[in-house]
Amino acid sequence: MNIKASYPTLSRAARLSPLSSSTSIYSRSIVASSRGVSSLLVRNNQNPPPRLNRQTGVEIVSTLVKKQQQQQIRMASKITDWVKPGDHSGEFKRQSSSFRDWISTEPGAKFPAEKGRYHLYISYACPWANRTLIARKLKGLDDFISFSSVHWHMAEKGWRFPTLEDTDAEGENVIPDPVPGHEKYTHLRDLYFAVDPEYAGRFTVPVLFDKKANTIVNNESSEILRMLGTVFNDQLPAEYAKIDLYPEPLRGQIEEAHSWTYDQINNGVYKSGFATTQQAYERNVTALFEALDKAEKHLAETGGPFFFGDTITETDVRLFPTLIRFDPVYVQHFKCNIRDIRSGYPLLHKYTRNLYWNHPAFKDTTNFLHIKNHYTRSHTQINPHSITPLGPVPDILPLDEEVPAVKAALAK
Repeated sequence: MNIKASYPTLSRAARLSPLSSSTSIYSRSIVASSRGVSSLLVRNNQNPPPRLNRQTGVEIVSTLVKKQQQQQIRMASKITDWVKPGDHSGEFKRQSSSFRDWISTEPGAKFPAEKGRYHLYISYACPWANRTLIARKLKGLDDFISFSSVHWHMAEKGWRFPTLEDTDAEGENVIPDPVPGHEKYTHLRDLYFAVDPEYAGRFTVPVLFDKKANTIVNNESSEILRMLGTVFNDQLPAEYAKIDLYPEPLRGQIEEAHSWTYDQINNGVYKSGFATTQQAYERNVTALFEALDKAEKHLAETGGPFFFGDTITETDVRLFPTLIRFDPVYVQHFKCNIRDIRSGYPLLHKYTRNLYWNHPAFKDTTNFLHIKNHYTRSHTQINPHSITPLGPVPDILPLDEEVPAVKAALAK
């Protein structure tokens, strides 16, 4: 929009001022000109009123200037802008997922529970995707839902698919998009735009994809997790069908735990790490460690080995991906360093190690190479030189080993 050309009666000061400057210049300088303002409105696809006075002209131009300023902010926002430009709160605000359909066993379902029909796109780096891969493994769905992982690096176009030339992203099914017809896809965004050319959200993982209908079923991790927990039960061997991650007697407690572990722990590390003001950081990191204290106390009361005693549930699948990333990444990268897990939370440390070392669904879906490289080399606004710390060593301790400080304390 060229205000100088479309509104010739502005004063010289107004004509020379940039569009992004204060609209008060226009308010002081504007002359009531039906022809000039009408031209401005027509250029912006708005119908001009039949008669304009000075105040009306001021209000119209002010509104249009604000509209263009907002558009400029949106255009400046990038995939890697975790706090929107112009948001002075400094708070990271997670976007809601856009695709929310379900696989169903109901007759005539839009997405029926067919073996081999669906594909799961994940990133080993992403804790939200990690939970769906854990559920797939726990429920024995290897032959029911195929999966592949994107490369760990996220740049301006979002997650990219690995190429055959990549040698820095080892892991099971870290491959180009394997779905027939997707051979030319280089980024996950290609998948999103193929399904919805007008898509305006983030290009997130996980993505549950229907290979037959060639569309996205769901990209909300918590819903995919719950789906996989039951939807194929009548086709599974008894040993897998009996695994109930959302048992009826515990549903109230599971939902209550989700309400605070999601906001303060799973998302709390991100709200701490992506904060762009000291106030936002301190507020969120304090809430994070209060929630970790609460989880530690809870484990003391239940006795483990799982969050709700002897029963593995969704809560374990949702909490583990954050805890396993905490010491290797979140302590240093997201400044979540009031305490670490291995020396500051003995019960959470034991809980995390038990899941990792004693349950293959957790260990086999954890890839520390992807985890550490993604955070430290993709978040350049936090780590501009993309240097990946070597520690902690090891990424996770064996079940029977403790850090020296803990050993000393136990020896007293």
